[in-house]
Amino acid sequence: MNEERRGGWVYIMADRYRGAMYVGVTSDLATRIHQHRNDEGSDFCRRYELHRLVWAEGAPEISDCIAHEKRVKRWRREWKFALIERGNPEWLDLSDRML
Repeated sequence: MNEERRGGWVYIMADRYRGAMYVGVTSDLATRIHQHRNDEGSDFCRRYELHRLVWAEGAPEISDCIAHEKRVKRWRREWKFALIERGNPEWLDLSDRML
């Protein structure tokens, strides 16, 4: 049996520098970011107006992304800050660069 394998993304949305954060996983980053920006994503993102993509990492297998998302969600805030700031120290919106 041949299963179609599909990659995905783990990503973090934020409202501002070191503000509220949402860790998510998706197979289609562009569509998911569009949903968050139009308040059609998660209730949490809508409630806290998390419209800024501050970090994203792709992987060839969605199962790897799901496992990584679960790990990152359990991390302390400071660890998430460090993850974001390694590649995006000013917490800029990366969606134009990544999509």
